[in-house]
Amino acid sequence: MAEIIRMPRMSDTMEEGNIVAWLVEEGTEIESGETLAEVETDKATMELDSPEDGVLLHIAVKEGAVPINGIIAVIGEADEDWAQALAEAEGGKTSETAASDTVEVEQAEADESAAAAPSAAADGGSTANDDSRVKASPLARSMAKEAGIDLGSIQGSGDNGRVIKRDVEQAMESNTQSPAASQPAQSAQAAPVSAPQPTAPAGAPAPGETKEVKPNVTPFAFNAGGEDNFTDTPTSQMRKVIARRLSESKFGAPHFYLTVEINMGKVMKLRTKLNEVAPTKISFNDLVVKAAALSLRQHPTINSSWLGDSIRQNGNVNIGVAVAIEDGLLVPVIRYADMKTLSQINVEVKEMAGRARVKKLQPQEMSGSTFTISNLGMFGIEEFTAIINPPDACIMAVGGIIQKPIVKDGEIKVGNMMKVTLSCDHRVVDGASGAQFLNTFKEMLENPIRLMV
Repeated sequence: MAEIIRMPRMSDTMEEGNIVAWLVEEGTEIESGETLAEVETDKATMELDSPEDGVLLHIAVKEGAVPINGIIAVIGEADEDWAQALAEAEGGKTSETAASDTVEVEQAEADESAAAAPSAAADGGSTANDDSRVKASPLARSMAKEAGIDLGSIQGSGDNGRVIKRDVEQAMESNTQSPAASQPAQSAQAAPVSAPQPTAPAGAPAPGETKEVKPNVTPFAFNAGGEDNFTDTPTSQMRKVIARRLSESKFGAPHFYLTVEINMGKVMKLRTKLNEVAPTKISFNDLVVKAAALSLRQHPTINSSWLGDSIRQNGNVNIGVAVAIEDGLLVPVIRYADMKTLSQINVEVKEMAGRARVKKLQPQEMSGSTFTISNLGMFGIEEFTAIINPPDACIMAVGGIIQKPIVKDGEIKVGNMMKVTLSCDHRVVDGASGAQFLNTFKEMLENPIRLMV
């Protein structure tokens, strides 16, 4: 009996998966556990493995978004009647009905081609270059006509080589990058037989001479007015979930903010000494994570989660470290951060941040945080506020270390100062609790020997 493969729930917040690419083709024999496709979830691009041995009989969705439990493929034995199993799974269609549907689609395509043939002839199209004979979706056909692209020159990636929208877009992009390739054939034929030999352009280096090549910087395309100028980019699954979750947090949780300024002079000296003996180079962010973890141990109210009907005070200190990627933001979690050394924290943050940037983190590596840190200091940001990462009760925004004049022992001196802002969920944390946590955190960094004991 053919096995229906459905879109699994690959993370706790996933509502649909976006099929990026199939790694095997229809008719391929596969084993249980073999990777079938790459699926983009709300958190990462993950591999979808086969749950069964058999032959990949049918791919129901080549690419695009599929809801949880939606049918994506059929696996079974070779030459098995998969249409019957698919029809039953879809609800009510028999194999004869499914076959009839296929015939109707093919007939519709044939009718479309027949209707398009007179138009091609009326436009002066020749039999040798007749787009009506090419299998293509109506949208792809229309796009190709508007762009002046010969459908016959496009390799279709749809069912049975059918040209679809993506194929035309790729052809348009290829023509844009190679203008000479899009010139009419007549122009090529009309070129003189003996073309003059090309000469070096003015300013070109002589043979044997090297010349510095300056980067080709594309100037900003200024729109002088008269028509709209914009680009619409489809929203990724990750961006959709980020937007939904942070909107729920910002508008559902009553945020308030507490800011302190910390003298990082002693931390800078300690870091220099540590990096003389540490097996890996300790960063300021590692010191911030460690100081926050130890401070949370002393202030368990901050290390809490809002669950709606209850407030959970977490026994473990699991710190989420926000990592910016192209599509948004991922938060790998450093578990038991209060019990790890600075070197362990450094290695773990680097390794997970690297995999986060290529969307290779597993869902369990991004879940279970009890507190979150967002550090924009490396981007030159002095101070900012962050939106709480639910169900955490707090998130700490860390700015850069800035040299500025400070008063110390009645004298004006140069200080290396860093501002941090704690965003608190007022349903869990009161102002006094947040202030006490920040005072402890400040003391940790201004007397960093406490991080070592």
